[in-house]
This record gives sequence, structure tokens and C-alpha cells, in this order.
Amino acid sequence: MKRTLMLFILAASVSLSSCSKMLDVKSHSAVATNTLSEADVEAFLTGIYNRMQNAPGAESYISFDITGGNLINAGATSDGGLNTFITNVLRPENGLMSAAWNGYYSALFQVNNLLETLNNMPDTERKREIAGIAHFFRGYLYYNLATRWGGVPVLRKNTTAKVKRNTEAETWAFIEEELEQAIAQAPAYATGQYYQVSNIAAKALMARVKLAQNKMPEAGRLAEEVIGSGLFALDAFEKIFRATQNTEEIFSFKNLTIESSIRVSTLFYTYAHTVKGSYVYRPTQEVMDMFTAGDKRTAMSVETFQGLRVINKYPSGQSGTDPIVVVRLAEMYLISAEAHGRSGGLDRLNELRAFRGLDPIQPATDEAYIDAVLLERRKEFLGEGFRWYDLVRLGRAVQDLGIAEREVKFPIPMNELALNNLLEQNKNY
Repeated sequence: MKRTLMLFILAASVSLSSCSKMLDVKSHSAVATNTLSEADVEAFLTGIYNRMQNAPGAESYISFDITGGNLINAGATSDGGLNTFITNVLRPENGLMSAAWNGYYSALFQVNNLLETLNNMPDTERKREIAGIAHFFRGYLYYNLATRWGGVPVLRKNTTAKVKRNTEAETWAFIEEELEQAIAQAPAYATGQYYQVSNIAAKALMARVKLAQNKMPEAGRLAEEVIGSGLFALDAFEKIFRATQNTEEIFSFKNLTIESSIRVSTLFYTYAHTVKGSYVYRPTQEVMDMFTAGDKRTAMSVETFQGLRVINKYPSGQSGTDPIVVVRLAEMYLISAEAHGRSGGLDRLNELRAFRGLDPIQPATDEAYIDAVLLERRKEFLGEGFRWYDLVRLGRAVQDLGIAEREVKFPIPMNELALNNLLEQNKNY
């Protein structure tokens, strides 16, 4: 890394173990923000990319697969204990809860520092672009927080004070505000540069945010604008998930081995596999059965190795890291399909199915249509962190997963409640 980047990593982004601890410390920048040069800010931005991809930890990227019925403990003798497995994960004392909460707020600390730094710099086009990138990241962080916990503390600036949770509506409104600024200010997309935040990536993420809130007309319009931009095209899974240049990714973390410890693949492969892994989670049999031989996603999604089921999207194992896809074009097809309903969205659903090697379908009812969209999303985004929240936002998680009513939200981590007495736990935890 550049020396300037290391200075910012050491000085501006102390590794903070929790949101409430973050609120109890002042900014640790070693230099006054009004003395930073444009080159310093570029190095700071590089540090933000690094922190954003690393801070929440590997399991944060697949937590909705873990809690959404796609995965189960690799040591389980059957899938019969799936409900118990999910309940054990969704405990206030579980490390997965605190790791994600701490990681998102730790990254937020850096993003807020960057935005504060920009306030003291002359107004230039590049300053506006960097601000747009920062707002994208802040919107993305809060999307991850809101989908897990609902209303959370919304911090426009770092503070030494303990704060209460904002309402869920206030949190979603803040996410939209951030992404609107990113759409207006982030750099334009350059062909093939999907490892850089762009204004079209912000628009794509906004489509996801609108869908999450059941704002279907807006979600459908935004998704169609991304599809119709001409900047992207559906591409083969072997390109997307084997780090080959492709036309489908809109924004991804490059996740280079030299700068990252995010090795999702070690959670999926056995040590006996050629890439080696810890084999923490395996796909359920239901997941294995939903793929067919004609589906072009099958080989890149799941595999059976020495009789054991594995997720195959992240192939590096202990040997390295794999890119982490944040948003890609197939999601826009499926957002448009869902948002426009059976009468207006079926063509988009069947376009995606045809590209993936499947025959067109003609659901007879609206309910059957939503079932078909959900199944397509489950197959398309296996191991990418969508399933649990897809069921939650559609009010189907309790019915489809057999989970308790309280488990449509993640519990606030136990250590956060102990450190910040203004936080209130989610209902019935």
C-alpha cells in the first residue's frame, strides 16, 4: 500500500469494536482535516474502499443465506434442524450479530471522516465525485443495517455521545437521501470499471432500496433505466464468478488478496478439496435440488465433492480471495419483473431465464408469479446474501422458514445494549 494510505489506515480509522465505542471516541486523525491535499484525499478514499469490504467480515456477505434456509451447519447430519440452526444464529450473543454491527459502524466512522474532510476543501469536480462515492457507501452501509435491524442510530457525523435508534422509516429515508446524492455526484461509469463506484451503481442500489420498501413503480422505473442505459448486458456465470472481465457486474469489491482477509470460499469448501477450506456451511438439499442440468448457473453455483455439498461461486479457498459482487444486471431484471407484476414483468423474467438456459414460463396467477420470481432470485443469487430478506420483505419468512415472529429482525448485539443504555432491543428478543 502507499505510505499515505497506511498513515490514514493507522491514524484515521482506529479498529473500533462497536458502534457505542465509536461514539465514545473523538476522531483519531493525526492531521487536521483542513490541511489535507487532494492527493491525501485520494489515498483516504482508497482506504475507504479497503475498509468497506473488510470491516463487516466474510460472513456478513452471506448472512441472509445463513438465516434464509439456503445454508446449514456443515456438521449437521440432516437438514431437519434448520429452524434450530437459524434460531441459534439469531441470538443477541452470537458473534455474527456483533461482527456485522461493529463492522458496518466501523466503516461508517471512516466514511463520515472523509465527508468531513471534503467540507474543508475547495469545490472541484473531483471533490464532488468523491463525495458521491462516500454517499453511496453510506447508503450501502445503512441498507445493510436497516435490512438486518430495522431502525438504527443514523449518524451524519461522528459523535462522542450515546444516541438512540432512529425509526425504521427515518433510516430508510436517510438511505434514499444518500443514494440521491450519489446518483447526482458520483463519477459516470467507465466501460469495464465495475470495481469503482459510479452514479449508475447508485441508481441500481436505489432500485433495490425502493423494492425493499415496496415502492414498486419507482423500483421498476429505476431498474429499467439501468437495463436501458446500454452500459451492461447479461453475461455468463463463469465470467462473473471466476473473476473474468464481463458485462454484467455494475459494482463489485475487487477484494485483492494483498489487501483483504475476506475469504468467503473457505466457509464452503472442505479441507480435502483442491482449494481447501474449513467447511463451515453447506447448501441444503432443497438448494441442490432447485438446479437442473440445463441451467447454465448450476456448475458455478453448487458442486458435490466426495459426497459433500458445496457452494461453488467463490472458488479460491485458502489460496486467495474472490471478488464480492455488490450489484449486477440480473438483479435489475428481477427487480423489474417483480415490480411490474405478472402483466408487465413476465417478459423480463423470461428473458433472464432464457439467457440462463431455461424455458419460458407462464404462471397462471399473481401468487404463482411471485413464487416464480422468488425461485429465480434464489437460484440467481445463491451465496450472495439475498434470501432471508427477500422472504422478510414479502412477509413470508415465518411461513416459508418456520421461524419465530421475532426472527424477521436480527437482534441488537448483547454487547451493544450493555455499552449503550439508550438502545432498545428488537421485539421479543
